[in-house]
Amino acid sequence: MTVTIDRPESKNACTGDMWVALGRTFRDVAFSGARAVILTGAGGDFCTGADLGGARGERPSSGSGAPPHNLNNMRVLADVVLAVHDCPVPVVAKVDGLCVGAGLGLALAADLTWCAQTARFSLIFARRGLSLDFGTSWLLRQRIGVHRVKELAYTARMLSGTEAGEIGFVNAVVPAARLDAAVREIADSIAAGPPVALSMTKRALAAAGTSSLAQALEVEALAQTVNVHTRDMREALAAYVERRPPHFEGR
Repeated sequence: MTVTIDRPESKNACTGDMWVALGRTFRDVAFSGARAVILTGAGGDFCTGADLGGARGERPSSGSGAPPHNLNNMRVLADVVLAVHDCPVPVVAKVDGLCVGAGLGLALAADLTWCAQTARFSLIFARRGLSLDFGTSWLLRQRIGVHRVKELAYTARMLSGTEAGEIGFVNAVVPAARLDAAVREIADSIAAGPPVALSMTKRALAAAGTSSLAQALEVEALAQTVNVHTRDMREALAAYVERRPPHFEGR
């Protein structure tokens, strides 16, 4: 499945209704039959975060006719982060052009991030008089460490795709002309894998960030107990014996 943020006239800045739709889309992925998700933006940019001007009328309705309180707006954003981050299907962010603010958080919420050399990244919040949001304080720290995040957050400087690769918060940097093919290759590779086992691996890795070794071993044991009874496990063993690639069904 490919999910595209499609508002290129605003460099894919998202209105409230767009955030709601994005969260709903990722919650529905589990029931879609998709085995990998590519998340990208239209028109040469990934996402410039929340639309901070001119789109107030497009924010989600509170149902009372009154505009929603900002805390409720922020909780909508939190739900989107969790919907992407916790999606049971592996998510690959494909980034070109601008990826800033909440847009950067969105890319980080994906499991993997591929970008073009022409991509540009920024924790731009300080330039807008804001502190970090959209999970960037947690997501980026997980990838590059607290001291590097402080530097990027305090300065709000723009990074090239190449520098993002050097710092280490993207998986790969490729020429812009090669980006589509490179992301398709990794997505196809993931989609060919065993869906149940990969979803459990994703959950285990997420839990490991806040668990002890003993807890991680228990999570692994529970997951493997499920995996050994799947049709995919039997298919993997048969393919090994027959010296052929396995064909996984997610069962």
